[in-house]
Amino acid sequence: MSHIPAYKEVYSKLKEELKEGIYPAGSLLPTESELGKIFHVSRTTIRKAISILSLEGYVKTKQGYGTEVLNIFTVQKLNQITSITETLRQKGYTVKTKSMYIEKITAPESIMSIMEMHTPAPIYKVQRVQTADGVPIALMTNYVKCSYTPGLEHYIDGFTSFYSFLEKKYKIIFSNAVQYLSAVSANFKESQILEKPVGSPLLCSRRICYSGQDPFLYGITKLASDKYEYCVSLQNRP
Repeated sequence: MSHIPAYKEVYSKLKEELKEGIYPAGSLLPTESELGKIFHVSRTTIRKAISILSLEGYVKTKQGYGTEVLNIFTVQKLNQITSITETLRQKGYTVKTKSMYIEKITAPESIMSIMEMHTPAPIYKVQRVQTADGVPIALMTNYVKCSYTPGLEHYIDGFTSFYSFLEKKYKIIFSNAVQYLSAVSANFKESQILEKPVGSPLLCSRRICYSGQDPFLYGITKLASDKYEYCVSLQNRP
């Protein structure tokens, strides 16, 4: 018997179907009653799953109209938790993992502080090189708490999009995230991996992802700045 809450199962399945285009942008999801029959769950469970999808920007519920499927933009928006791999695919790139290494390490003090770990404990370190249409574009390092991802070391080369994998395999819900962006210069190692001259400008992204109130994942990504961009929507002035 599954120990995963029913609303998480429904949320994960609906999100996967939305990403695959089973429900196109502009269309309406089946009614709560219809979805309840499809998933064999209560309307309350359906509402909870849809509320999470709404917070993430996948759908919008209109009173008396239904639940509308929203368009997933092709630039990475900073008001939604989307991954680099997902964004590149939406732009039409063929994204592959050139190399990957997963190891279990004792969390360094700097990572313990970021992830609010009060005592030393094992943590997974996931390193990857992503390519877009065969060209190296990103050097990624993710730290994730072992309690969320037991047995992760057995999945080396088993995924391309880490966030999608965590959602499908471990049913993790990304509730919110904090992200920092900065410009850095490529050192020798980074220049070799990303096929850029030493000192070339790179876009550095540091992101802390939360599930509920718990910071469970910390990621550092170095990106070729001439091949990637972020989009921020701004409104009004203070």
